[in-house]
Amino acid sequence: MKLAIYGAQGYALAVYEAITTLYPKREISCFLVTKMDGNAPVLGGIPVRELSAYAQGLSVEEKRETEVLIATPEQVQPDIEETLENYGFRHHRRLTFARHAELMKLFHARMGRFLPLSALPVGCRMPFIRMYMAKSHVDRPLRDSGSLPDYVFPIQAGAACCDGRVADLTDNTGEHISDRNGNYCELTALYWIWKNKMDTGGSADGEEGQYYGLCQYRRGFDLAEDDLLRLSDNDVDAMLPYPLPYEPDIHAHHERYIKEADWQALLRALSELQPEYAADFPEILSQRYLYNYNVILAKKSVLRDYCAWLFPILMRTEELSVPKGSERNDRYLGYMGETLETLYFMKNAERLNVVHGECRLRT
Repeated sequence: MKLAIYGAQGYALAVYEAITTLYPKREISCFLVTKMDGNAPVLGGIPVRELSAYAQGLSVEEKRETEVLIATPEQVQPDIEETLENYGFRHHRRLTFARHAELMKLFHARMGRFLPLSALPVGCRMPFIRMYMAKSHVDRPLRDSGSLPDYVFPIQAGAACCDGRVADLTDNTGEHISDRNGNYCELTALYWIWKNKMDTGGSADGEEGQYYGLCQYRRGFDLAEDDLLRLSDNDVDAMLPYPLPYEPDIHAHHERYIKEADWQALLRALSELQPEYAADFPEILSQRYLYNYNVILAKKSVLRDYCAWLFPILMRTEELSVPKGSERNDRYLGYMGETLETLYFMKNAERLNVVHGECRLRT
């Protein structure tokens, strides 16, 4: 039976790469999308097809012999299923969060890269964990909010930009850049964590057993108790989401959001402040894997070092941008943060013990 993948972004491309690696006998005919707008005509060497045109070109028997794997966020999967049924496709399956997580674990373990946290042995020492969940006053309510783990603390990002309150913690107290949330997005919350929850002095006793991090209202790690027990005893330095692949590279992916002049401003800031990283920046932009969402969980010392590296670069980029960051409100520094996170942790992959996990989209 032929297989088509519904979806055509990094999430679906990762699924395609995993299936063709783990199950090479499966024939994947194409990617399917509702509309071609904004989608490339070819992905992974196979065509991207608009569903209506694809369905019209198949006979009833061919539709019966086609399986569609729905590789999209879970909240839109029921609507896609209904659409597929209306076009006569009877063999379709949702790639749920849990299935995607297992697929990525097996794929990256097979490839020997982007080590999954779940591949490590379970320890016996529970670390101290503080994960802050960035919320915004414009967030829509979740359909299934559920309860948060006791180590997750909601924080309102951009609290200085509005009067409403959606969390007890806000990023506009103490030392902060809350009023620049329009450019920094969730990174204003990370700045607040760095300046107000992680002292900048020398390492305290037991600090290496402390983990701090940032997730988003809709995106974060889904960690079981065994996952938490893997951190300290395996000396994990940082946990990041599985990176997603983009074609032809992550520079082309970010061209949707970032002007070339802004990339040049970022490169100049890197050259001034971190010339060693500036030398590697073009190589990072020209490769395919990107750490998305600015989601991270790391040792206190590691996260503190990362923030001390990250924010001076972003602030210098603000000054060099045309127009300057103070004159705009277009989220560009938040997008740049994803690429800088990719640069920092890929460059330090041999020095740091970095593991990975699925970043769940809450709906």
